[in-house]
Amino acid sequence: MAVLPIDMKAMNRVAAVLMTTIVFVAACGGGGSTPNAAPTDGVLRLSFLQDPGQPPDPDVFYGTQGLLLTTNVYEGLLGFAPNSATPTIVPGLATRWTASPDNTTFTFELRQGVTFHDGTPFLASAVKASFDRRAAVDQGTAYMVDDVASVIERGDHAVTVTLKSPDSTFLFQLASPYGPKMLSPTALTANAGSDHAQTYLSTHDIGTGPYVLTEAKVGDHYQLKSFPGYWGKKPFYATVDLPVVSDTSAQQLQLDSGSIAAILHDVPSSAVESYKNNPKFATYVLPTAVSDYMYVNPKTPVMANQQLRQALLQAVDVDALVANAYFGRGTAAKQVYPANISDSRYAAQDIVHDPSRLTAAVASLPASARAVTIGFDSSSPDNQQVANLLVTQLAAAGLTATVTGFAASQIFGWLTNPAGAPDILVNLGFPDAPTPYLWEHINFDLDGGVNFFKCSSPAATDLIAQGRRTGDLETFSKAADEAIATGCWRNLVDVSDFMVAQPWLKGVQAAHDMAVPTSLSLAELYQ
Repeated sequence: MAVLPIDMKAMNRVAAVLMTTIVFVAACGGGGSTPNAAPTDGVLRLSFLQDPGQPPDPDVFYGTQGLLLTTNVYEGLLGFAPNSATPTIVPGLATRWTASPDNTTFTFELRQGVTFHDGTPFLASAVKASFDRRAAVDQGTAYMVDDVASVIERGDHAVTVTLKSPDSTFLFQLASPYGPKMLSPTALTANAGSDHAQTYLSTHDIGTGPYVLTEAKVGDHYQLKSFPGYWGKKPFYATVDLPVVSDTSAQQLQLDSGSIAAILHDVPSSAVESYKNNPKFATYVLPTAVSDYMYVNPKTPVMANQQLRQALLQAVDVDALVANAYFGRGTAAKQVYPANISDSRYAAQDIVHDPSRLTAAVASLPASARAVTIGFDSSSPDNQQVANLLVTQLAAAGLTATVTGFAASQIFGWLTNPAGAPDILVNLGFPDAPTPYLWEHINFDLDGGVNFFKCSSPAATDLIAQGRRTGDLETFSKAADEAIATGCWRNLVDVSDFMVAQPWLKGVQAAHDMAVPTSLSLAELYQ
């Protein structure tokens, strides 16, 4: 809410959607000519529906498709427990940690025996170098180190990080798939160039993960190979191939023929039921912190009125959206932010379905002001279906709606240039880490990276800042109430990851992390 992602530099967060159709024959799957057979060549074949849109540089990449690259090539100090709906912080390259009572000082004991992909050892000096590099690159994820006052080495295998102000979410940020990843200081220096090694990291990597980036052809193909010096579990698959396949139907054809091992994302509702009922495939519905969110633009003529926006929220029949667009992998949202990130007692979204309020509000508008545009991310067939369903629902209230698809680059472009933005946007997203602060800040604060229409609630902003310091769930709950009162936002559907795979691909559920949608820990997969 790419999700999925805060002091974001929004334009640098743009994920440009580059579409290239690639045609495969069935014989290219499984390492042989037998369709749907397990590969015998050590190659796992998956795919991207759209190009990641940004280099697989952990200080630059800020999209969703592409997390499969960055999270398997790079590692941070912390992570989240896999195969769980509860966000639980677990060791990464730090094995132990402590936090001061005021959430300003954090000390980490570092894992020993870890080697970067360039062959150099992971030592405490890498923590400061990696934090400094993120700040210097200064793109969307830089906010995670903006408040770092100092990083002090405690020998080779411990560091103390001190913040400028209290932050109850700092450990969650370090565990985030977008959190600071550890980079080889030696390689950063050797390949610095004039852009802090950004050019180099567009086609190479300097991480510690189980896989090495060996190919990055934008719009065409990506490849990973297992790292023989990895400190942890050795991958079963020596190579992972990731072509860019720009059409959902083409993806399904390749899966059906055995050309790819699994589809990890973007299976349209029309295909979900058929795969679930097909014994030739294994299907998985896995927990996430993803929501399908509705954004209402207060700067368009029709939606400028707060009472009309509030009436619009009540006019949406969410149960119909779930039944028709998210069959088998979504539920009507009950909280302002996604499921799985907070106790269900907090931030309840008490919006009663009552389309009569919108009908009355529209009746007071001149006939010339009863037309609206509903936008959606053009790479999301589900959101296109949601937008089409909303057309019918709003027509019953007297609004004439037109559906328009927008590339991700256009959507994020509205953060700095609102020209051409629609009245309503339906968009999938998730917090940078599964905690209320990182959802509320990116959506509700004026400088939030997905507050596309710059809607504002000063009361919510004050409460969000207070919650960041204390971590109090009641404070975040009050902030959520204030934000929803603007009429600018509604959580429509809590969305699960639906994945479909060849039956021989094992370990899918254990490889899934609720904080990392549409991705898997590739080292956990086997056959």
